[in-house]
Amino acid sequence: MMTSTEGMQDLKQSALGNRLVRETKREGNASQGLPAATRSPASGIQAVKQELDAVRREQAKLQQAIYEAAQIQRKLCAPRALVWGEFEIAGEIFPVRHLSGDFFKVMELDSALGLTVGDIAGKGLSAGIWQAHLMGLIRRCARTHSDPAAAVAQVNAELCQDQDEAPIAALFFARLDPHENELVYCNAGLPAPLLLRHNKTVERLEKGGPMLGAVQEAAYGTGSVRLNPGDMLLAYSDGLTECRNSEGEEFEMERLSAAVNAVGGACANQVLFSTLGAVLDFADACSPEDDLTLLVVRRREITMTGRPSSRSKDFSAPHRESTSVVRPKRPERRGNRSK
Repeated sequence: MMTSTEGMQDLKQSALGNRLVRETKREGNASQGLPAATRSPASGIQAVKQELDAVRREQAKLQQAIYEAAQIQRKLCAPRALVWGEFEIAGEIFPVRHLSGDFFKVMELDSALGLTVGDIAGKGLSAGIWQAHLMGLIRRCARTHSDPAAAVAQVNAELCQDQDEAPIAALFFARLDPHENELVYCNAGLPAPLLLRHNKTVERLEKGGPMLGAVQEAAYGTGSVRLNPGDMLLAYSDGLTECRNSEGEEFEMERLSAAVNAVGGACANQVLFSTLGAVLDFADACSPEDDLTLLVVRRREITMTGRPSSRSKDFSAPHRESTSVVRPKRPERRGNRSK
């Protein structure tokens, strides 16, 4: 799908190409003694060629600007791989065209870790511009409210203040407490993230409310789950499960669960790339019609020594940024000490 700016450039280049064809035909007619325009045919062709070259230069500049914007967008969705105490986090976005309407963000919120996956309606430049605004809004509200539902409700209320301009967006926001190993979340219209338990059972995280930007007074709820050693959370955009193959079949959640279970015990980064590879293999020659976004959160298994299993230390993958290792902050003790 094209953005409107790119489409206008293509239309302008096509129109100039048609003019060039017409001018060339007129020059051919003039050379055969047929009626032609009063001006020189050669000068007309040269003028059109110059205009066409100018449009191509403008298009090259536009493509470069879009490329640079895409790089900034990738930096905003960071870190892309993280070890945080007993938890491994890995995320990736595959945009279908230049800029993505999807995003994810991992951020420290005092002693907790904030996890966000979003999907803004639309593609291209407009979605990319709104993405930066929405991510900043989420960060501010997440620092104001400890309850994910309250944070999401505030994001929705502020988006709805400008109903003529603000986009519709789906959002999953969660706070991960490393000391209680609890994930408290709110899901606003995104496909329900999957919690794959170590014993192979699957839970769907559905508590939340409607998409953002639709109803200003929308109500949102909070859900909570405990992450045990070996458990894994998958948060994703609908482009992943709705990706189609040549027969029109969708990838769907059953194949998603099977793809993850096929690499059970692997680290989050390996699960991420193996799962995305399974989706693209399923699509085969069919190009995805929507952005693909996946965020994997895994609590590492504990060995007999009480330390995380060493096999989860392998975060190697081609074309990846270096993995960050962060120690979770312990909550500050409140109240006066006895003297």
